Amino acid sequence: MSTRIVVALLALCAFAPSATAQTVSTSAPSSFEIAARSRGTPDIPGLNMVWLRPWTDLRLARDWRYIVVHQSEGAVGSAWRNAVTQMQKPDRRGVAIWVETDGTVYWSTPEWAVPKHLNRGNRNDNKYIDNSGTYQQIDDESAIGVEFVGNYPNVRKPPTEAQIAAWRVLVRVLQARYDIPNERVFAHNWIDYKDRRYCEGCELARIARTQGVETAQQVEKGQ
Repeated sequence: MSTRIVVALLALCAFAPSATAQTVSTSAPSSFEIAARSRGTPDIPGLNMVWLRPWTDLRLARDWRYIVVHQSEGAVGSAWRNAVTQMQKPDRRGVAIWVETDGTVYWSTPEWAVPKHLNRGNRNDNKYIDNSGTYQQIDDESAIGVEFVGNYPNVRKPPTEAQIAAWRVLVRVLQARYDIPNERVFAHNWIDYKDRRYCEGCELARIARTQGVETAQQVEKGQ
């Protein structure tokens, strides 16, 4: 075989696609993702959402970078009343999203509004988790708040099973809509110590941060 033919064959091999080369995924967004990033009052499977304020065009929404979970120490049945009050004055003390003990979710404010749910509260004491990286970073304007009612008069009373089921879907919706990763979901008490009797929002935030991991582990185990 002549030298010229050998060189030509080597050149062809250099430009041939590798059998092990990875292709770029071009899969279309899922129906869940489409619903989570739509506008108006979409139906979201697994979520009973009462829309007091519809979603806007995402380009007009605030740049939410964090999710903060609260427990209101409110009575059973108080989510609707609180949500309506919030709707009437969006920038009052409170949150955008209220969750009743039966799992009903109330979206109460426009996406550009700034409810006062953190009161500039921020600690640098690492009481529950290392918060040195979030000190003075998470505030009302950067974090969307979700409030769970029903732990009155016993603040140690955990969220109901219906609330937890709703939260598992709701947090995925918020993460998909605003591109918020798991590590940016926080309990109120991780940011601002509130009550020595219980860690406000901690279990719900833990669920949000680990549910993807737990699902993967279940798949590996064939559950």
